[in-house]
Amino acid sequence: MACSLSACGWGRTVAEKQALAAQQGGGSGAASCVDTSGDTIKVGFVNSLSGTMAISEQTVNKSLHMAVDEINQAGGVLGKKIEPIDQDGKSEPAVFAEKARSLIEKDCVAAVFGGWTSSSRKAMLPVFEADNALLFYPLQYEGMESSSNIFYTGAAPNQQIVPALDYLKEQGKRKLFLVGSDYVFPQTANRVVKAYAEGNGMQVVGEEYTPMGSTDFTTIINKLKFSGADAVVNTLNGDSNVAFFKEYRSSGLTASQVPVISMSIAEEEVKAIGADNVKGQLTAWNYYQTLDNPQNKRFVKAFKARYGQDRPTSDPMESAYVSVHLWKNMVEKAGSFDVDKVKAAADGVTYDAPEGRVKVDGKNHHISKTSYIGRIGADSLIHTVWKSKGPIVPDPYLTTYRWAAPLQAGSGSETGK
Repeated sequence: MACSLSACGWGRTVAEKQALAAQQGGGSGAASCVDTSGDTIKVGFVNSLSGTMAISEQTVNKSLHMAVDEINQAGGVLGKKIEPIDQDGKSEPAVFAEKARSLIEKDCVAAVFGGWTSSSRKAMLPVFEADNALLFYPLQYEGMESSSNIFYTGAAPNQQIVPALDYLKEQGKRKLFLVGSDYVFPQTANRVVKAYAEGNGMQVVGEEYTPMGSTDFTTIINKLKFSGADAVVNTLNGDSNVAFFKEYRSSGLTASQVPVISMSIAEEEVKAIGADNVKGQLTAWNYYQTLDNPQNKRFVKAFKARYGQDRPTSDPMESAYVSVHLWKNMVEKAGSFDVDKVKAAADGVTYDAPEGRVKVDGKNHHISKTSYIGRIGADSLIHTVWKSKGPIVPDPYLTTYRWAAPLQAGSGSETGK
């Protein structure tokens, strides 16, 4: 499906796009300007290369480029080399939406990879649905969403949040203090935590949010110290984690006394925070650099050879890397770059990833993933202390958990609900 920029109408309204699609005989409700006539195919990367989220997202961008280069060296996709186009989301949801629209309608990319915060994803979602384009979103997130135009290659809540809480429960932790950045993921994730706690004999003794980029945690740490909590669930994002853990340590709190289990701290953030400030703390992810399997050893070796021996690998960048390979496998199964054909071919597509084998669920566009709980070491790496028995089937709406029934009420099964 191809047309010139003037025909596709960069900047056209949704109604104009739908009318043009109908003229072209398309069934998607939106016209595509993807050009498949040459020997290259364009894809878009939209990541925060500046702003408060750059500490996390720059590495994701690097792993996306590494995946593209590997695929190109192996012959490309359907015989075409991939041409990546970078855009900076600047840590602002509105900018992500603007850049995504530019990639789809002006640069005519076949797929877009990126986003980190749920706010950035939700800002981009209507753009992809209006244009019937594909977004591959690499981050663990709060669930309660599915879109036919997004593939979620990070963890659904039953693949990260629930295993983290199961682990705390097994360790005898009963009183939880919740701290998070003030936006979509932490607030929704903590609703999951509170529902789990109520259904599993646990108690939430504190819940605090702070604006993105906040660096003053004196008040929050004081509340934590006097809350009676025996564990902290941390959904802070970006460089706020640096200030939080420094204040935590300065206050005299310790990982053995009141452990923190973090949902958004990976190896890259550990290095920025300083291992001394987070040594012994817990994380919940689906990948660590220390995983011992052949695929991961090759992945880590290639990443360090490309970007430096001191650069760690992490869950979000591994998930982003995997997303490019999954897209390639979907396209090749479909035998086409056409969005509707790729979506139709997605179910059951697999990839032997560094985290372990992953498989696409064609109904909800999430993937099966193995869950890991890790402990941060003095070496700034995260070491597995618990893992699931195998890949966990994605359940973004937590329909298989009785305690989650209040969360499901009114959530529906459609986008944005």
